[in-house]
Amino acid sequence: MKKLRREDLFSLEKYAEIRPQFRTEVMAHKSLRRVELGEHVTLYFEDRLTIQYQIQEMLRAERIYEADGIEAELNAYNPLIPDGTNWKATLMLEYENVEIRKQALTRLKGIQEKIWVQVDGLTKIYPIANEDMDRENQEKTAAVHFLRFELDADSCAAVKAGKPVMMGVEHPHYQTNAMVIPENIRASLSTDLH
Repeated sequence: MKKLRREDLFSLEKYAEIRPQFRTEVMAHKSLRRVELGEHVTLYFEDRLTIQYQIQEMLRAERIYEADGIEAELNAYNPLIPDGTNWKATLMLEYENVEIRKQALTRLKGIQEKIWVQVDGLTKIYPIANEDMDRENQEKTAAVHFLRFELDADSCAAVKAGKPVMMGVEHPHYQTNAMVIPENIRASLSTDLH
C-alpha cells in the first residue's frame, strides 16, 4: 500500500467542508476492519484510509497547517500502513471500570505478543509489537499497542484465495477460543496484501 504524502491530504479548510461525509465513509470502512477477541480485546486493522482519517483528525485538532508539522504527522502515522505482506493493527484492551482496567493491565503483561492469526490451517502468526516504542513496564502493560502480523507467501496467497482466517489469544490470564473472522472482514483485510 502506498504511503501517504502531503498532496494526499485535504487542507484544513477543505477537510472542514467534507468532514461529515468523509467521517461517515471511514466509519463504515472501519467496521469491516474490527475484530473482537473476547470481551476486552479488540483489534482495529489499519490501512491507508484509516490512517489518512487519523492524520486529518490530528491536523484538525492541533490546527497544524505548516509543512513541517504535516510532515511530522505523516512520519508518525505512515508506518501503520500495511506494506503488502502484513497486517497492521491497533490493539485495544478495553475495560470501562478504571479499577478493573488497572488490575487487568497488571495481569495482562505480554498480551500483545500472545495474539495470533492463522490462515487456512497454516502456521500461526504472532505479531511484532510496538516497533515505535515500548508500551510495557515492570508493573503493567498499556491499554493500546501497535501490532504487525507478517504473513508468509503461502498465508498471503491463501487469504487472497478466500481461505478462512482464524484469530485468538493465548495469554495465561486471557484466552479465547479460535474464531474464524467473518468473510466481509477477511475480504477487507485481503486488500492489504499484494
